Amino acid sequence: MSKENRVSSSLNQTDSENYPVPPFEHQKQPFPGLACKMTPRPDHGETSYKGSGRLQGRKALITGGDSGIGRAVAIAYAREGADVAINYLPAEEEDAKEVIALIRAEGRKAVALPGDIREEAFCQTLVKEAAEALGGLDLLVNNAGRQQYSESIRDLTTESFDATFKTNVYAMFWITKAAVDYLPRGASIINTSSVQADKPSDILLDYAQTKAAITAFTKSLAKQLGPDGIRVNAVAPGPYWTVLQCCGGQPQEKIEQFGASAPLGRPGQPAEIAPLYVTLASQENSYASGQVWCSDGGTGTL
Repeated sequence: MSKENRVSSSLNQTDSENYPVPPFEHQKQPFPGLACKMTPRPDHGETSYKGSGRLQGRKALITGGDSGIGRAVAIAYAREGADVAINYLPAEEEDAKEVIALIRAEGRKAVALPGDIREEAFCQTLVKEAAEALGGLDLLVNNAGRQQYSESIRDLTTESFDATFKTNVYAMFWITKAAVDYLPRGASIINTSSVQADKPSDILLDYAQTKAAITAFTKSLAKQLGPDGIRVNAVAPGPYWTVLQCCGGQPQEKIEQFGASAPLGRPGQPAEIAPLYVTLASQENSYASGQVWCSDGGTGTL
């Protein structure tokens, strides 16, 4: 390879080699937080993700689609040709509006469905309205999550424990149960677990339990829905730079060094994990079910 070609190749490297590394600024937001107020702002693929039609004509519902991994998946799905409905809390409307605009910019149908998934009745309504607005449903991404650290079990309240399980586990169950009546053969369910399922942190006692439950739910449901031609998989992120961390998910001293212990020396950006969700949704991987795919910056947790 000539020197000129080597230089050109280097210049064409992805932005991943230029992603922010710790230390990060001290920052704290009230729950549930907004990605647009983070410093630095996460990369959800707003300008970097390029689609190739892998999900053309598909119809997806994504919970937690306003920011973080859910936002990155929504952008990726739209650029791969899917129509997308996103759920989020009303307090996250500012972020959600940006996502809806990005989906529509791709010429795809975008549906905003704010509401609290800790309520069973809303979960049922959410699925019904998403399917009606999209004209069907064949991709479900259970991604919304609650993470609030607690230094000791003595300080972990029943109210907080309950809110974490309602958001991360009960909602997944309620939404999936409602969705199976709409999902046809060839549909795909993708859940967001975590490396915490296998390597739990001491300050994330309740959160880690929910992520282990999601892994078991995924593997069990894959066996149950396999005869119906519906695939069920999960993605297990490691340290990703999302607002989940800045609004009580981690102590501020850990935010400032977030991702530093990963072999790559930095946290992942949401844009770097969205392709896994595309791959699991695509018919190109029609034999992959009951799997948990990890992305943790080289630790090799799962």
